Amino acid sequence: MGFLADTPKPPYYAVIFSSIKGKYDKEYEHTAERMMNLAGGQPGFLGAESVREENGCGITVSYWDSLEAIKRWKDHTDHQAAKQKGKSAWYEAYAVRITKTESQRMFASKGAED
Repeated sequence: MGFLADTPKPPYYAVIFSSIKGKYDKEYEHTAERMMNLAGGQPGFLGAESVREENGCGITVSYWDSLEAIKRWKDHTDHQAAKQKGKSAWYEAYAVRITKTESQRMFASKGAED
């Protein structure tokens, strides 16, 4: 479905990262793309969905097969460095929430892009 992550049958975990970003920074854009690509190669990563408004408010939801996979990503050296830069330079505020997905329902109208 394109924007929607192709997740497996539950249960699995979701990490919800809600943020308020400061002014535009090209380094941020590069790092965010790099982190998404790096996360995509981690064992246990199932997919992600991300949006950001012009006012800097954004939400990224990443999906993982286990809490252990989430911890490995949290502790990844490059991810740790990006988080530090985020705290010191990019974000005005953020929240991270981890949830267990017990069920899901998905819909795509006929002719919707895959």
